[in-house]
Amino acid sequence: MNPEDLQRLVTLAMPYGKYKGRLIADLPGQYLNWFAREGFPKGEIGRLLALMQEIDHNGLSDLLTPLRKQ
Repeated sequence: MNPEDLQRLVTLAMPYGKYKGRLIADLPGQYLNWFAREGFPKGEIGRLLALMQEIDHNGLSDLLTPLRKQ
């Protein structure tokens, strides 16, 4: 993970699926956990979803708050 990944979580919208258009940082935990069980997509989106799932699972979502204000 690099610092740019954290910024991408609060700026990149989900490109498809039930939550299309919602920021990755705002995706519900159960949706992220579903990906963790079923498998993350390939590429950048999958990597970012996996990172967000890890952040959410460990209760660290507040770390993204300062990045939202930039």
